[in-house]
Amino acid sequence: MFMMEYKDIGWWYWLVTAGLLTYGVSGNPLGFMLAIGLTIFQLIHFVIKEKSVSAFPVQVRFCYLMLLLVALPEPLQLIYWIPTIGTWAQIIFGYCTMARLVSLFPWNRSEPFTSALLMKTFFSRPVRGNILQGFAP
Repeated sequence: MFMMEYKDIGWWYWLVTAGLLTYGVSGNPLGFMLAIGLTIFQLIHFVIKEKSVSAFPVQVRFCYLMLLLVALPEPLQLIYWIPTIGTWAQIIFGYCTMARLVSLFPWNRSEPFTSALLMKTFFSRPVRGNILQGFAP
């Protein structure tokens, strides 16, 4: 049930990010800015590590950064609850909704977009690595 991957640097990035977002939603918007800064750093780190801007882990972090930036204006900061809860779910249970959404992009899938694919994508158990590895034939 629990999937805490404390030996993985990515897991530590997400843990600190979740803490910063929690700090932000608890009333200090500085937490949001720090989470954005850490996500930019993490994105750069993974571009270098993966040697590609199109690698799946890079795509997930880019989309996550876009969500954080969309929520930055004060009237939209209620949106920060979504990545805060989702990031804690990723840290504790290994369930990453953003990775599942990104896996549905046309260039990340080989099967047609169907309701069965949606069900499989969002209701399958978390796997070590990334969601694409869990769907390998």
